[in-house]
Amino acid sequence: MRICLLASGSRGNALYIESAESRILIDAGLSARELARRLEGIGVRGEDLDALLVTHEHTDHCQGVGPLSRRYDLPVYLHHETRRALPTLGRISECIEFSSGDVFDFNELRITTFPITHDAVAPVGYTIETPTGKIGVATDLGIATRLVCERLKGCRVLVLESNHDEDLLRDGPYPWPLKQRIRGNHGHLSNLASGELLRSLISDQLEAVFLAHLSEENNRPELALRSAREALENQNFCCPHLVVGRQNQATVCFDTKFS
Repeated sequence: MRICLLASGSRGNALYIESAESRILIDAGLSARELARRLEGIGVRGEDLDALLVTHEHTDHCQGVGPLSRRYDLPVYLHHETRRALPTLGRISECIEFSSGDVFDFNELRITTFPITHDAVAPVGYTIETPTGKIGVATDLGIATRLVCERLKGCRVLVLESNHDEDLLRDGPYPWPLKQRIRGNHGHLSNLASGELLRSLISDQLEAVFLAHLSEENNRPELALRSAREALENQNFCCPHLVVGRQNQATVCFDTKFS
C-alpha cells in the first residue's frame, strides 16, 4: 500500500493510492499535464494508472478528469448524478456510474461509497479495502455524520478534511455569505471538527492520517497539525504518521513497506 496526496486545497485535489495490483486516483483537480508531472515525481507514469474515482463535480476535484481519462484510457467511476452535473466532461471510453452506498470490486480492491454532506449534487467518500489494510477518504464535508464515522472505522490510513481554523475564518477577508457557507453543514470541516472526527476513529490499526483540503486563506499547517495531535493525546492505541496536504506540491508517500 502506498498513498500520496498529489494536491490538496481549494485550487485542486488529487489522491494517489497504490496496492499490489492497482494504481488509482481519487479526483483529478489539476490539469492532466500537471498531474502527470506530479505522478512522475513519485516514480509513477500516467500509463501505470488503472482507474479514476470522482468524489463530486466541483472544478477543484474534476478539472482533469476528462483529459486524463482520454490520455491514458482510464475508466472513470462516479455517482450517476455527478455524471449528469458534468455536461462538459467530454468523451470517456468507460464511465461506470454508481449510487451512494454502492460497493464494487476493482482488481483486488473492494471500494465502498458513502454519502457526505457538501454543497454538491451527490458528494461521496470512499473506503478502499486492500489486502494490506483499509483506506478511508472523507474530504469536503460540512459535518461528520454518524454514517461517515461508521464507514471510516478500522482504517489503516485516513484522509480527512481539515479545512479551516475557526478564528482565522471569522476574522479573515472572505465575505460573510462565503464564511457562512464554509462553516455550514454543507461546507467544510474545521480543524476542531476534524480533530473530533479523528478522535472517534482511533484504533490500534491506524498508522497514517493525511490532513486534506487546507484553506490557504483560513488555515495554517501548524494549526491543523495541532488539532490532530490534541485529538491523539491521552491514548495508547496508536501513534500515526501525520501528513499535511499541500496545494503546490505532492506530500511524502506513506508506504506500508517502511511503516
